[in-house]
Amino acid sequence: MEIVLGLVLGLLAGIGIGYLIRRTMAERQVASAENRARTLLEDARRASEAAKREALVEAKDEIYRIRAEAEGELKQRRAESDRKEQRLEQREVALDQRVTSLDRKEETAETRLVEIAEAGIELERLGAAAHTELERVAGMTAQDAKQVLVQQIEDGAKRDAMLIVRDLESQAREEADKRARKIVSIAMQRVASELTTESTVTTVTLPSEDMKGRIIGREGRNIRAFESATGTNLIIDDAPEAVVLSCFDPIRRESARLTLEKLVSDGRIQPARIEDLHEKSKDEVERAIQEGGEWAVLETGITDMHPELIRVLGRLKFRTSYGQNVLRHVVEASHIAGMIAAELGTDVALAKRCTLLHDIGKAVTHEIEGSHAIIGAEIARRLKESPEVCHAIEAHHNEVEPRTVEAVITQTADAVSGARPGARRETLETYVKRLERLEEIAMEFEGVDKVYAMQAGREVRVMVKPDHVDDLQAEVIARDIAKKVEEELQYPGQIRIMTIRETRSSSYAK
Repeated sequence: MEIVLGLVLGLLAGIGIGYLIRRTMAERQVASAENRARTLLEDARRASEAAKREALVEAKDEIYRIRAEAEGELKQRRAESDRKEQRLEQREVALDQRVTSLDRKEETAETRLVEIAEAGIELERLGAAAHTELERVAGMTAQDAKQVLVQQIEDGAKRDAMLIVRDLESQAREEADKRARKIVSIAMQRVASELTTESTVTTVTLPSEDMKGRIIGREGRNIRAFESATGTNLIIDDAPEAVVLSCFDPIRRESARLTLEKLVSDGRIQPARIEDLHEKSKDEVERAIQEGGEWAVLETGITDMHPELIRVLGRLKFRTSYGQNVLRHVVEASHIAGMIAAELGTDVALAKRCTLLHDIGKAVTHEIEGSHAIIGAEIARRLKESPEVCHAIEAHHNEVEPRTVEAVITQTADAVSGARPGARRETLETYVKRLERLEEIAMEFEGVDKVYAMQAGREVRVMVKPDHVDDLQAEVIARDIAKKVEEELQYPGQIRIMTIRETRSSSYAK
């Protein structure tokens, strides 16, 4: 028992001693850690104080440097300010000197002005006396002398201007006539087209005289039904085996002609039959219009055209201008324009296209107001034609000033096709009135003795009085007459004005 107790006590004593040892070691470790921490804190404090001292030293150095730079810059600015003040003082001195000099000059100028004013008064007095003496010696007033002088200067200027104009015109005409004659002659020689004169009436041949009665019908019902359906006038006169269709609309007249020919061929003439055949005839005319447009574009080699524009172009097949078929006219003019463009070296296809479409405004009815040139240009724009083509169409009669070469070529080709002999016809009354007006215009000018309109009104020969008009004045009269004719008359092509001055001298030998 005592042994066990001794063992237990020994064990407990061993455990207590180990605990004391471990506690002592732990206390030593804690003390050691505290010592190291205090050492580190002391080191950190000393490092922080050293860093603060270094930063403070650097800040002081930077402050000294900035202060030195500021003082240097301030010194420079003070020096520059001193220099500017010196320059300003020098300028003030110079300005004072200039003001003084100007004051002296002003005094001198005032003195001279007084002297000049006094001299002017004296000159006016002498001039008035001289003016009165000159008027007395010349026998005319100053206003009369001024008018005479102005008239002499004006006459001299006109003569000099006319001499210059004549020289320039002769030089330009010499070259232009050769070039223009070559181009137009080549174009005209290469185009030869037939001409079919058309009018507002169409004659239909009948197989016999009995057919006239059948066309009239009982109490005229057939002829009334025919005229009502076709919109034309059917004239039955004493002409043997023929009747006449009259209508200002050529498309209606063509439909009526086809209808009447079918009725005569069929033999069954009655109101219902007339309406039926007229509808068929209108379809045929529409096909003819389409074929006419297609023929025109194929004939001129232009294929990329809007279908509606081709149809409008085909309607020109049944339109005429002074007896000239408009569709044939535009095709002919298109060929001429292409050849002129080739001679000038411009776009041939564009020139032909412009000229082919220049008269499409004539295809629409009278219900659309405006000139056919403006209407045609609007149609072309609506159907997406190029601006060059639209401009050439609207400018071919000078409703718009031509701005492109193609527009001028279109005008030229249109004039060549329309003005060539036999292309168009005019009524006798219009022709005579135009000739009379040409002679009246020429006779209105002073110094004109006699006037003769020749070559169907394409040339006017003006005989002037040789004792009143000299050679230069004769040229002026020709130019003035041409200008007045352009302003007052409308005519195809051009009119040549020729002044003739003849002087005859005679003497007798005795």
